[in-house]
Amino acid sequence: MRAVAALLAAVLAVGTALPRPGLLPHGPARGDARLRPGDDESSPGLLLRRALRLYGRAARRLYVGTNGVISSQDFPRETQYVDDDFPTDFPVIAPFLADLDTSGDRGNIYYRQDDSRDVLDQAVGYIQAGFPRSAGAFVPTNAFIATWEEVGPYQELSQDNEPSTKLNTFQAVIAYNDEDTYTIFLYPEGGLQFLGTRPKESYNVQLELPARVGFSWGDSDDPKRDGLFHSLASSEQALRNLERESNTGIPGVWVFHVGSTEHVEPGGGEGAAPAVPRSPAEHPNPGTTGYTHPLSSHSPMAQRPSHGSHSPVLLGFVPGRRDTQERSRWLQPRGDGGTGQSFSANPSSYSSGQHGVGVEEDVHFNPDVFTYSAASKETCAQHHGRCSPHAFCTDYASGFCCHCRATFYGNGRQCLPEGAVHRLNGKVSGSLRVGRASVRFQDVDLHAYIVGSDGRAYTAISGVPQPAARALLPLLPLGGLFAWLFALEEPGSENGFSITGAEFTQSLEVTFYPGGETVQVTQTAEGLGPDNYLSLRTHIQGEVPFLPENVTVHITPYKELYSYSSSAVTSSGQREYVVAAGTANQTLSYHLRQNVTFAGCPHSRLPARQRLSVARAFALFDGHEHVLRYALAARIGPARDDAENPGVSPCHDGTHTCEAPARCQPGVGTEYTCECAAGYRGDGRGCRALAPASDPCEDGRHPCAPGDRARCLSRGDGHATCECLPGYTGDGIQCSDVDECAESPCHPAAICYNTPGSFSCRCRPGYAGDGFQCTYAAEGNPQRLTPCQHEQMYPREVPPLGDGHVPQCDEQGRYRPLQCHGSSGHCWCVDAAGQEIAGTRTAPGTTPPRCGSPESIQQLTPCEHARMYPREVPPGPSPVGDGHVPQCDEQGRYRPLQCHSSSGHCWCVDAAGQEIAGTRTAPGTTPPRCGSPEPTERPPSMCERWRQSLLEHYGGSPRGDQYVPQCDPSGDFTPLQCHGDSGYCWCVEQSGREIPGTRSEPGTTPPCLPSVAPPSVRPEPRPDVSPPGTGTFLLYAQGQQIGYLPLNGTRLQKEAAKTLLSLHGSIVVGIDYDCRERMIYWTDVAGRTISRAGLEPGSEPETIISSAGLISPEGLAVDHLRRAMFWTDSGLDRIERARLDGSERRVLFDTELVNPRAIAVDPVRGNLYWTDWNREAPKIETSTVNGANRRVLVHTDIGLPNGLTFDPFSKLLCWADAGTKHLECTFPDGTGRRVIQSNLNYPFSIISYANHFYHTDWRRDGVIAVNKETGSFTDEYLPEQRSHLYGITAVYPYCPGARK
Repeated sequence: MRAVAALLAAVLAVGTALPRPGLLPHGPARGDARLRPGDDESSPGLLLRRALRLYGRAARRLYVGTNGVISSQDFPRETQYVDDDFPTDFPVIAPFLADLDTSGDRGNIYYRQDDSRDVLDQAVGYIQAGFPRSAGAFVPTNAFIATWEEVGPYQELSQDNEPSTKLNTFQAVIAYNDEDTYTIFLYPEGGLQFLGTRPKESYNVQLELPARVGFSWGDSDDPKRDGLFHSLASSEQALRNLERESNTGIPGVWVFHVGSTEHVEPGGGEGAAPAVPRSPAEHPNPGTTGYTHPLSSHSPMAQRPSHGSHSPVLLGFVPGRRDTQERSRWLQPRGDGGTGQSFSANPSSYSSGQHGVGVEEDVHFNPDVFTYSAASKETCAQHHGRCSPHAFCTDYASGFCCHCRATFYGNGRQCLPEGAVHRLNGKVSGSLRVGRASVRFQDVDLHAYIVGSDGRAYTAISGVPQPAARALLPLLPLGGLFAWLFALEEPGSENGFSITGAEFTQSLEVTFYPGGETVQVTQTAEGLGPDNYLSLRTHIQGEVPFLPENVTVHITPYKELYSYSSSAVTSSGQREYVVAAGTANQTLSYHLRQNVTFAGCPHSRLPARQRLSVARAFALFDGHEHVLRYALAARIGPARDDAENPGVSPCHDGTHTCEAPARCQPGVGTEYTCECAAGYRGDGRGCRALAPASDPCEDGRHPCAPGDRARCLSRGDGHATCECLPGYTGDGIQCSDVDECAESPCHPAAICYNTPGSFSCRCRPGYAGDGFQCTYAAEGNPQRLTPCQHEQMYPREVPPLGDGHVPQCDEQGRYRPLQCHGSSGHCWCVDAAGQEIAGTRTAPGTTPPRCGSPESIQQLTPCEHARMYPREVPPGPSPVGDGHVPQCDEQGRYRPLQCHSSSGHCWCVDAAGQEIAGTRTAPGTTPPRCGSPEPTERPPSMCERWRQSLLEHYGGSPRGDQYVPQCDPSGDFTPLQCHGDSGYCWCVEQSGREIPGTRSEPGTTPPCLPSVAPPSVRPEPRPDVSPPGTGTFLLYAQGQQIGYLPLNGTRLQKEAAKTLLSLHGSIVVGIDYDCRERMIYWTDVAGRTISRAGLEPGSEPETIISSAGLISPEGLAVDHLRRAMFWTDSGLDRIERARLDGSERRVLFDTELVNPRAIAVDPVRGNLYWTDWNREAPKIETSTVNGANRRVLVHTDIGLPNGLTFDPFSKLLCWADAGTKHLECTFPDGTGRRVIQSNLNYPFSIISYANHFYHTDWRRDGVIAVNKETGSFTDEYLPEQRSHLYGITAVYPYCPGARK
């Protein structure tokens, strides 16, 4: 303490900054370890001599990273956190989190643990300066010290770029004992010479991201919420203040209590920190009343000691303000067992009922939003009804204002929830001249979709006639208004909606260059609708440049300065855009001026200027749907130096001195050059025409390949470009033939012949067709083989696929009644389908059985078969049977009226015995009147007859090792045939004959081409749906999209991954697949819905369970046999089921559930499984699909069982645990439990396929493959767009484990 007192005296005597001796001793002389130099290095985990408590949990190791961070676990790659805002995905203590680099001897990073008395005394002195009462008896036993000394920012060095001379020094100290922990951040005078670093991505290298200072608890266990965090500084101004301000009274020293509870408590709140002199300009406004905040420090620099006072004071603020530098999201338990944020009462305002009413006399008060006043004084008591239901009202000397409550933003009259998705509807009218054409349109639709959490705005305008729609592509300000309204707010900044609310008028004038065309746009916002939809009317009038077809427009990222007054916002600027057509492109520009008028609160103090930064901007025209689309991602922040906002270029405002036909080329700031156009020569102020250039394509002076391989394209300036013809590849000068046969374009029964620039297909001998489709031909006439002939030509292989027997056929191709095995000598009788008749087999050397003709063996009709072999169905409603034994007529056909013998229900059926929708009657009521069943439209095909015969032979329920042909709805063989659930598959021709060489092993699927010509017309796919390929693939949920990841065997085909379905505004969590109808189902926790979509092109998403009765639907499982689905709802703590169309919904369980998440179903056995990651008692439970026989399967040695899967092949139940980091499996009865992998990162969802597991991981933000036998990690896929992945499922080309 004496050392700290002496240091404090020195600070008070000489100035307001911490001298270098104020740092705790460090370096090699103190035994410090040195982190190896580099850009993204981390220390080995330092095992602590005794565990410390961090955020209420025990930490036994600490890691130090180059980028100004300490963690209790090893670091991910820096791309996963260094440029991102808090919270991070892993626990962090961050004295200065930025992209730092110690390469090339630029600084050192030291760290050690210490228990020496001088170090502990200095540490406890700082701690007690910030916590004079609560830490008065705190005695640390150990300290961990990390020092970043003279470290620099990361730079991409080149010959023109010297290393930065700005270097930073700072220190973090963790002092602790067995019961508690405190952290100290120290910033010596001159220690912070740079405040941020540039991100490595090339597209925004010109930006500098401020460092972040604070704490992060790591990932939340709840997928809907980010982890907890506390941010001390994340803006340039707040970072500058780190050296000269404090929460201990010692400038540059900041202390925090981080040990015994889950929230971070900053020092300086106990009223005894020494004062630090400050200039009068820095004094808080004496009229502002300060108060403490029990959970969050939302003031710009926490507690600032005021002049002449020994009590730290928080700057006054309204609870929930969003313009702060220091912020946190630390939750504490409520008395009712939930969690929530609490705020101290503001002495100058109070809440009453639905609307808060307050009094505020401070004219410098800066409320969160604007409100409105009349000429005469109006009060909240009279007019608080004008405020939003989510706002409170404050009285001022001359009127009142409305302010949005915490977690909402707006101008007080209209408030929207923070971070939510918003929608906007409107109409657009206009009168435009496009080139020489005049275009008028009236009340076409405008829809905008806003993702408030990250500042993205999507705008779609449909119905604008051509050529105006394409000409409006560069006019990004049509959608740019919404980017400003809902931009992501940097600390201390407000987006447009926070200022104007939903009632304003925007006037915009745009002048295009070089043509000088001018267009005026007026957009009027007319308030919020009942669903919080913003309503807008837009009018466009003027002239815009013509754009030809087949061009694309690329918008350059831009920054725009906005100036504010009490009732208007203005901005102006210049934009560049690129018009591209093929390989040619042209850069054009326009100048814009705009102002937004609104009714504001006169008592608010707006920022004089703010800057909108648009990092990404896209514009496209969908000619098929006739929709003009804009997409922008923007953030709003403080304005920088005017030097960063140069004046308008003379090239854009027409003040240049270039003479036609010269072009004005903008330079830096207001500089420009004049360049003569093609075909002219001069200095740009005087251009003379050159002689017309000859055409090299006509006179033969081009370098292109011969005309049969390439074409010559004249550019009009005496030069030419070369382009290879279709069928050839190269640069146009050298063109080589493409071997199309390498891609196997022909039918499998055809031969491909490559020719220069083309290819041809010819059917093999014995086949007829055009080479793209070939059918088997006998004596020149195509015909199908009988099943016996097929089996003769392609004998079955040895078990399990066959016994090597080659059947004997008669002259008509039928099976001979007596069959004998050529090698074993066994003989037996067969029926017409070639199936052995039970009891007729004789041993070798004995008299063969006497067999009649196959025709004498009576074949059952489908109805008779269903009566003789009732289907065994698991409990619960099922599309394939519910225990009903059908009634047949004298001919064996289904009777038109069917009644259930036990339930009493009656219904009508068609000729196939399928229930006719809408005819079912309840027990005790009059049965329906049913006519004769309609005759089938066509006779059964060979595939269907063969299939029916085998089903009869197998008793209606073939085993998994028995083959049953698969037929399509037209009765033809499906191109891909598989042997039960063995995984062996092959391709067949139209006759069902196996194509040699196509048989595959389990885990791989042969690429089979249809042998029947597809229909000539197919529906067009949605623009945001990319149809998947054939074969097995994975589908994964990634926030607002569902991704497609194909498998090659069990390897991930990462290069073929793509987005299958874009679902803007959704957070897709659970996902599963219906193999019978090829439909994907998913849960959406943002929209609170369950939806589905087909995998065929043209399929539209369909919501089948709406938000009514759903709060947080997460896990989802589809039962393809019962045509049912099951889901968990962690908000309602329920497990529910419904039919796949959303009908017959009912609750299975709503008791003894705390956090139900994953769910899986075994359709064959009718069992349901689910996880509950209740931290107090996590468990895995099971029941029947009807909710009977509920019981706990696993309840020991589990932590956070996020993912769950039932493997239909091995019949194992397996789960991935984010708490224990284990991947484990057990039998369905809970026995045989074993660990497959014990070192997972943070799994969320898991699926099993072949000999692998595939799980999504929140640490890696990817899909991870794990071998079932060895438990080893074999592969991973990390999507290019980094964000958390949720559910995952596998899509098979057949239904696994189903009974055919």
